[in-house]
Amino acid sequence: MLPKLILILAIPLITLPAISQQATQTPSTQPQVKVNMLNVCTPSAEEQKEIAAALARIPKQPLFSPDFEISHGSSTLTDTPNFLQPGKGSQVSDEPSVARYVRIRREFAVQALFASVQYSFSNDGHTMIETLVLHVRDPKDLIQVSMEDSASAISSPETMVAANTPASRVRLERFGKSSIALARCNGTESGGPPDQSAYEPLFRSASEVLANYRGILGVRVTVPAELAQIPGAAPAKATAKPKSPKPPAKKK
Repeated sequence: MLPKLILILAIPLITLPAISQQATQTPSTQPQVKVNMLNVCTPSAEEQKEIAAALARIPKQPLFSPDFEISHGSSTLTDTPNFLQPGKGSQVSDEPSVARYVRIRREFAVQALFASVQYSFSNDGHTMIETLVLHVRDPKDLIQVSMEDSASAISSPETMVAANTPASRVRLERFGKSSIALARCNGTESGGPPDQSAYEPLFRSASEVLANYRGILGVRVTVPAELAQIPGAAPAKATAKPKSPKPPAKKK
């Protein structure tokens, strides 16, 4: 009976330290990941108030300083942006696309709440996107306000900038807090689109800001002119195929 007793007592002495060591080491080797999810489809009532207040503070007739910037260029896109997620049954090419863009930037006068405003237009051949961003001069709570719209069924940039496309996304970047966003949300495979009728005043207000600054910044004239200077931006003209000669008429 003595060997059996020694065997039973020896098992806990061997296994318990290994289990205790593993339990103490596991938490220290696992990094903590914090993820903030934005409720862009149905923001809360408090978030709606913050969005409305930020849009109301954007000046309708701003006073600009003499400083300004206009630039254009092209950028290679290798990933699909989050706001261009493919719908059901659509196909997305794995090949990188080239987006041609125009940026217009103006500085506000010193007494203004905002320091600068930047308008961006981007066209990758499939989707055209307009973005308006206003940066706060002295950020204490609010850092910047941005609005965005996009369209894929418009024939040319000239038509896009003249169409006053309504805003489809509004975002507030806040100091020391998570961002607040509101976006048009489509239906999914499991259900239809959410009811966003309560947010129509916010979308309408953002669309009015976009339309106003298109005129203030001269977007309708500047964007087509700047895009025309980018190599390869102008569509290639179709060449007429030579007509084949008619066969000679047979003699009767």
